[in-house]
Amino acid sequence: MLHSTSLRLALGYAALFIASSLLLVGLLWWNTTGYLDRETDAVIAADTRAIGDRLSDFGLAGAIQTMNERVEAESADGKAIYLLTDPRLRPLGGNVDAWPLKVGPAPGWYEVDLVYRGKLHATRLLHVVLPGNYQLLVGRDVQERVAIRNLFLRSLVWVGAIVVALALLGGWLLRRGVQRRIESINRTATAIVQGDLARRVPAGLGNDEFDQLVVTINRMLDQIQQLIEGVRNVSNAIAHDLRTPLAEVRARLESLLRRAEGPEATLDEVAAAIGGIDRLIGVFNALLRLAEIDSGLRRAGFGKVDLAALLADTAELYGPAAEARGLSFTLETAPGLTADGDPSLLAQAVGNLLDNAIKYTPAGGNIRLSLLRDGANGAAIAVADTGPGLTDEERTRATDRFYRGDSSRSTAEGVGLGLSLVAAIAKLHGGTLRLEDHQPDQTPRGLRAVLALPAPAC
Repeated sequence: MLHSTSLRLALGYAALFIASSLLLVGLLWWNTTGYLDRETDAVIAADTRAIGDRLSDFGLAGAIQTMNERVEAESADGKAIYLLTDPRLRPLGGNVDAWPLKVGPAPGWYEVDLVYRGKLHATRLLHVVLPGNYQLLVGRDVQERVAIRNLFLRSLVWVGAIVVALALLGGWLLRRGVQRRIESINRTATAIVQGDLARRVPAGLGNDEFDQLVVTINRMLDQIQQLIEGVRNVSNAIAHDLRTPLAEVRARLESLLRRAEGPEATLDEVAAAIGGIDRLIGVFNALLRLAEIDSGLRRAGFGKVDLAALLADTAELYGPAAEARGLSFTLETAPGLTADGDPSLLAQAVGNLLDNAIKYTPAGGNIRLSLLRDGANGAAIAVADTGPGLTDEERTRATDRFYRGDSSRSTAEGVGLGLSLVAAIAKLHGGTLRLEDHQPDQTPRGLRAVLALPAPAC
């Protein structure tokens, strides 16, 4: 258990709580008893000086008279102690019958138990030697102070026991709270290891460090699940979408082996096979490009990009292709918008969006490429078409790798990596890809793809 971090935290908390509480109580005790001692010593010293001054001014009779007056004045509470003796310690005056045995010949402060008035009293005494070698004892009954001190000590014991109990209870609660939060993370991790990838760490009601950690862990688990699902989908999609071109290439090559045809027919079949192989190579190149983008290596080529100029160049490239299919193509840009990014990747993302719009928009439709201001200083690149659009289910899966809607499988070429590349490029640049209806109140609804980019860093 000593290897448990929560236990060490609990023990550390308990030790710190105990030490601080005992220090506070000890400081209070020291200040209180010290104040009482100082008050008592000040009164004793004042009386001693007064009697010494009377001896110097009026002789022994004056000193005895002053001492007796003070004895009478203090007789009500009986806490004052006075004794004046000759050099042989024979009493000359005061309220003590004999010199205490525990008071030595050396002048100074003494604390002794003194019997007077028939009772044993804790007494603090000051022994001074006056002129003429007269011995003077002046003291105060400190039995109440001793009682207070004993009360403090007993209270300190009880307080110490209560503090230890509270510290152990607090440490146990602290350890239990930490263990409960950690165990929830452990249970979630164990469930994920056992195959439940949808399991998430339950979040607390507050917003403490553990809750922030839970949010981060859940985001990480979402990303891991997305990547794992992506790998699964890629495997299934590769097996499904690449099987057809591979089968076509094999069939063409097998046909060349089985029948003898002329050189022209043979070359046509070889060219068709090479086209199928090129299509497969293009798919794997796209996968490698996606892996490169996901790894973040392309951030090294980031710089400030003039988005209006980039869209103008892209429109110049794709405009003729749209016109060749009988589509109207318009470009609308807002000047002065820039973004931090890789210009070639951004151009590829816009090109993929335009390529999809050109492929799926029927003849007579129109395509609009727009550059808009998004938020305070961000930018949005929008590609809107009048094609069939996407259903709600298709929009949620359109950026999955190798996903293609049922209509696109039969009406257009491709393997379903175009929007995946756009989404990956948007994520690399800190932006998002939104797919929405272009004209929701009409049929067909069309599609509006918006690539939102954050404001460039200052």
